[in-house]
Amino acid sequence: MSIAVEDVKAALSKIVDPNTTKDYVSGKSVKNLKVDGSDISLDIELGYPAKSQIDGIRSSVIAGLKTLPGVGNISVSVYSKIIAHTVQRGLKPMVNVKNIIAVASGKGGVGKSTTAVNLALALAAEGASVGLLDADIYGPSQPMMLGVSGRPETKDGKSMEPLENYGVQVSSIGFLIDPDEPMVWRGPMVTQALQQLLEQTNWRDLDYLVVDMPPGTGDIQLTLSQKVPVTGAVIVTTPQDIALLDARKGLKMFEKVGIPILGVVENMSVHICTNCGHAEEIFGHGGGEKMCKDFGVDFLGALPLTMAIRQQADSGKPTVVADPDGKEAAIYKQIARKVAVQVAEKAKDMTSKFPTIVVKND
Repeated sequence: MSIAVEDVKAALSKIVDPNTTKDYVSGKSVKNLKVDGSDISLDIELGYPAKSQIDGIRSSVIAGLKTLPGVGNISVSVYSKIIAHTVQRGLKPMVNVKNIIAVASGKGGVGKSTTAVNLALALAAEGASVGLLDADIYGPSQPMMLGVSGRPETKDGKSMEPLENYGVQVSSIGFLIDPDEPMVWRGPMVTQALQQLLEQTNWRDLDYLVVDMPPGTGDIQLTLSQKVPVTGAVIVTTPQDIALLDARKGLKMFEKVGIPILGVVENMSVHICTNCGHAEEIFGHGGGEKMCKDFGVDFLGALPLTMAIRQQADSGKPTVVADPDGKEAAIYKQIARKVAVQVAEKAKDMTSKFPTIVVKND
């Protein structure tokens, strides 16, 4: 008994990707569909890293196709393909970095760096090639959080190799200065230093570069947002009203320079007592979700205020690698998948398809 291709597509259109919430046909994930009599073979191409999801997705597709009357062998291959997406007008993506994700906050002390490092580690755990740029020149913390020390090597005297730990490439001013040395620099020097860290680090074919931005919305942040080709931004806040006030300013800053907001992460949403497990909303409740509704952006997730997250970051082994199967790591991984899905749904970068036009005066 032969099965019609249209029937297979109809069945696939009823199977929903749990991460994008779109069916595989409308999401354009179905590739190389072949029907030979009653046998079916196809590929499911995901636009986001999904190492932990592949088996489940494959099983759900096979289960959906088994509902077809008279179906024979079913062969389904599921894989991820990360591509470059558009950035701000007037800028081009970097040659060796497909997507840059800025992690920002309106003010300091809301756990932005902890979120950035765990986001990078979660994307790497899902199979992506990931880098982390510590853009907080005045207070670089990523060397400590990633447990990385030493000076970057240079092979040509002009560029430097990123250091690496837990499968994440990292570059930071912290590798180039004494840990106790204060950065007494004016804005233009900081901006120049950051651009050099970005452009003179030999990033090795990254799917994502997570940028741990300096806190605030001043001249430095605005200049960076205009000069660094960013695919999208993640805003980190706490539920506290004063933090939300500043977070809203950060969100508006990115909107002004044409950088899409991928979503908001609410940190320290609830305190869990290590002795009795009592939950207390020290910084308020629901502020991050309300902010998302006000601005029409995605709420990516909420993280508790726990001693473990702080201890793990301070020890150089952040939550996603210290306790990969724990509750907090699961939240970080879910946030990372949401961010990657948001990036995947942005317009593709087409600048490489167009020839460079040079006008010469003879």
